[in-house]
Amino acid sequence: MSAEPTALSPAGGLMDGLNATLNGTEAAAASSPGALGFFQDLGFMMLELKLLAGVLGIIYLGAHASLRRPPSAAPAKPRKDGQRDEDEDEERFSQGLEPTDAIMFPLLAAVVLVGLYYLIQWIKDMSTLNKILRWYMSTMSIASLLTLYAHGLELATSLVFPRFWRSRDGALRMADQRARTVATCDDVGNAVAEPSPRASPFPGPLAVLACSDRATRAAWELRGLLHRHWVIKFYMHGVGEEKARIKFAHMMALLLALATALVYFSTTSPLLSNMLGYGMCYGSFLLLSPTDFLTSSLVLVGLFFYDIVMVFYTPYMITVATKLDVPIKLTFESAARKSMLGLGDIVIPGMVIAWALRLDLWIHYLRKVKYESTDLKIMERDAASGEVMTRNETKHKEVKARYVNVKGKWGEEIWTRGAFFLSRPQQLPVDLAAASFRKTYFTAAMGGYVLGMLCTLAMLLIFKQGQPALLYLVPGVLGSLTVTALVRGEMKDVWAYTEDGSLDTMDVVVDLDGNGKAVKALGKLENGVVDMTKEKKVEGKQDSEKTSGKTKDGGSDKTLPQDGKEVKKDVKKDAKGSKNHRVFLLSLEAPLDDEVDE
Repeated sequence: MSAEPTALSPAGGLMDGLNATLNGTEAAAASSPGALGFFQDLGFMMLELKLLAGVLGIIYLGAHASLRRPPSAAPAKPRKDGQRDEDEDEERFSQGLEPTDAIMFPLLAAVVLVGLYYLIQWIKDMSTLNKILRWYMSTMSIASLLTLYAHGLELATSLVFPRFWRSRDGALRMADQRARTVATCDDVGNAVAEPSPRASPFPGPLAVLACSDRATRAAWELRGLLHRHWVIKFYMHGVGEEKARIKFAHMMALLLALATALVYFSTTSPLLSNMLGYGMCYGSFLLLSPTDFLTSSLVLVGLFFYDIVMVFYTPYMITVATKLDVPIKLTFESAARKSMLGLGDIVIPGMVIAWALRLDLWIHYLRKVKYESTDLKIMERDAASGEVMTRNETKHKEVKARYVNVKGKWGEEIWTRGAFFLSRPQQLPVDLAAASFRKTYFTAAMGGYVLGMLCTLAMLLIFKQGQPALLYLVPGVLGSLTVTALVRGEMKDVWAYTEDGSLDTMDVVVDLDGNGKAVKALGKLENGVVDMTKEKKVEGKQDSEKTSGKTKDGGSDKTLPQDGKEVKKDVKKDAKGSKNHRVFLLSLEAPLDDEVDE
């Protein structure tokens, strides 16, 4: 029995300049009685569960991909080759929101939504408008889709070629790509036996794939190709020079992303439209941060009211949602039904859920902070006379644990488990053990999101009318975080956590209370002296300004060696000894096996 579509409800959110987001289902105009109506409702629930599984999956993956060094951890050990860590590169591109964005988000969303509504009313040929918007959305989503595909390929690589795994006898194995050997290790990763040079790099049952010496050599070659970091260099005279480290997965992901966008633009496939939507959500989780709990609450509450107004009191949202056929929503269809959820309903709450996971990591490292007793010279100003006084006193210096990258360990975590991948050993190598931490607030926020989605589905079944999803998702996510913090007595920590850089301090001298907890930051330790005559605010860690690039007066950069003579970098000599002026350079360098790092 065919079903006629009813109005679909949108939910607000700003996504790549387009603010129409949807959440609804095509339901029958009149409910069918008896068993037929029951099976229709059952089919609707199965469709919605498929949609919910896809949404939870992309939020889970995006939240874990957004993890980076928390301000409660010290920077990781510097690399031997002097290159930036991938984590440092990601921190440079993350954009923190401010409380003013709570006002700007709904206003910008309303402007774009109303503009699209009247554009639809003015343009009668919807195919032309849809084609233009599909081209725009396809182009804008390539970078996000590239990141999603690249991380997916890296995850698959960690499953097929992990660094650690357990053999059938329960012994821990470790692969060394540089030496092309497999060593037997103890539970913390220390080699306890001579490495085997002819062992297969495949874990467990996958070892049958290397059934001969030739297959084993090919497996090591493939493993090196997938783990190798390639260096891409770009230089343009007058613009500057950039260097980045990429993997084979990134190059393959670029081709896949371009192919996905081109095929979608040509065919408008719902499956590829969903892939573009997943990519945009994934990229948003990596780029956007709500900064702190206050900003998270303000942004969610602002879009909460915007969603209600636009769905229940204006025709703008429903018209735009039903007329536009562009990847601004996830769409799942069956023979007679269609279920859609807008990207705003995923990105806005998911952004806060990802922040909650980073909050868990910050609390995890906060519990590792130690305070060392140190004899210091303290300088402070007398309140009455204004004179600077110096005294010697024993104080405590804050010492943070070094950060260990927690990402990209899923394959190794699975292969190092015990029987049937169920039991997790008590001891693991440092890199793997660091990836395990309590995810209390993340779990609570995910539970609140699921509860909000179930409430939305229930209202759809009861009223047979589309519902604004943020009406239920915002209370679910914010409520779960607030209740969890109050029950655990950690509301002060949740409220204090921020990603604006102010907590990212080093060598801070503090006063401790009777329980050994820091109650007051006195200042930053410099050369054994704490100068309290300066501002008491402890400055956050900031990147040092580089001398390369442009000078402060806006002129071009010149490198000055110690003797003070200028040396122009872009002048090279060819084989004949003549000087050439370098104008443009684009190169890709591949390291050898003995330079591969994992």
